Amino acid sequence: MSVASAPVVTLTHRFLDELPELALTWQAAEVPDPRLLALNETLAAEIGLDAEWLRSPDGVRLLVGIRVPDGARPVAQAYAGHQFGGYSPRLGDGRALLLGELAGADGRLRDLHLKGSGRTPFARGGDGLAAVGPMLREYVVSEAMHALGIPTTRSLAVVATGRSVRRERLLPGAVLARVAAGHLRVGTVQYARATGDAGLLGRLVDVAVRRHHPQAADAAVPALALFDAVVAAQASLIAQWMLVGFVHGVMNTDNMTLSGETIDYGPCAFLDVYDPATVYSSIDETGRYAYGNQPVVAEWNLARLAEALLPLFDDDQDRAIELAVAALGRFRPQYGAAWAAGMRAKLGLPATVDDATVTSLGQELLELQRIHRVDLTSIFRALGTAARGDAEPARSLVLDLAAIDAWTARWRALQPDADTMDRANPVYIPRNHLVEEALDAATGGDLQPLGVLLDAVADPYRERPGLERYAAPAPATFGSYVTFCGT
Repeated sequence: MSVASAPVVTLTHRFLDELPELALTWQAAEVPDPRLLALNETLAAEIGLDAEWLRSPDGVRLLVGIRVPDGARPVAQAYAGHQFGGYSPRLGDGRALLLGELAGADGRLRDLHLKGSGRTPFARGGDGLAAVGPMLREYVVSEAMHALGIPTTRSLAVVATGRSVRRERLLPGAVLARVAAGHLRVGTVQYARATGDAGLLGRLVDVAVRRHHPQAADAAVPALALFDAVVAAQASLIAQWMLVGFVHGVMNTDNMTLSGETIDYGPCAFLDVYDPATVYSSIDETGRYAYGNQPVVAEWNLARLAEALLPLFDDDQDRAIELAVAALGRFRPQYGAAWAAGMRAKLGLPATVDDATVTSLGQELLELQRIHRVDLTSIFRALGTAARGDAEPARSLVLDLAAIDAWTARWRALQPDADTMDRANPVYIPRNHLVEEALDAATGGDLQPLGVLLDAVADPYRERPGLERYAAPAPATFGSYVTFCGT
């Protein structure tokens, strides 16, 4: 139930007002014993929330949704989606709530959203709950992605609920509070299209344009301009994922935003050794969402978005399809250009080196990494040292010395800039063995390893004494790695 709260938070309900067909008013489940585990004070300040107040009993109750400001109207959002290629017409927030929208000090509108806040009518067979480990995983990985400069939803807080959650075993429960530019998804558009309500589809496009891609408003066909903008945003985003070795794990259409932010961190992870076939998610039995498949999957998801928007592209279906195909065809060159630009920075190459040369050198280096099972993050960082004249740290990572020496000679002849490389190649990422160590400790009540890991990944490009193990690859004893959705 909504009750009066301190006047530090104002939550609007624009999504409900503008798109009531896609929103179901709901409230969070009661929480037996809420206890704050992690609070992002920097993010709180950015969105105009007082961190000290958020630590208070009333603030913590806001963070789990059981005490919201007067006038707030939390909702579960409706959407559809292709899950592992199969279409589900009615998904929605089964264990999540949009508490409302916040206007930060910069005037930007952001969603305040919960995960693990209890069952909604979209829950199907789920319990609506979340465990401490998966919620802290999203906190760590999303904040690491933000520090790497990759568009992402961000984590504001994780609150333990005092309730046990049954998964493979009983686990302590938690709620994640996250902040996003918005939660409109490809699956949101699919749901609106499936209703057969052309007015709803048009209003959804208007909302998406105003919220995320305002430049599309003045186009002759705003829906087509919106699609163009989403294609460009996703091409850039996926290229950035690939360049840092991020594996999302569940790239269903309901997990792809119109804003171009990374969303819904479930069985996600970062590559250790470079291998395009890498799959960490326990539920991805066919490897559909393997690391190397992510650009192709993104393009497939965008094709589904085009299908959903087709009636708004042109009244003539053949012409609408022609426009959609042309717009979708821009994804591959845009992705290629974004990847080449990122690889140029990672290799420290000047603008005088053409994209074809950059791409060729980058792909050759990655193939050497694949063959010799080289740690992706380590070798790119070590190449910064090579650019300064000492090739041995990078050379020692590759078994075929003749091959890496030949590659290094060609690369160094192009006069790479080491400082540029250091700004593009992180020292610290959320390495899988360290994430598991921190989550296991936190689940058992020890938050110290989590704090050190968060400190490392929040400043990923600056090497710091005392954090050597956070820069090192996983030990051989870590073995094969499997991640789980947490539902």
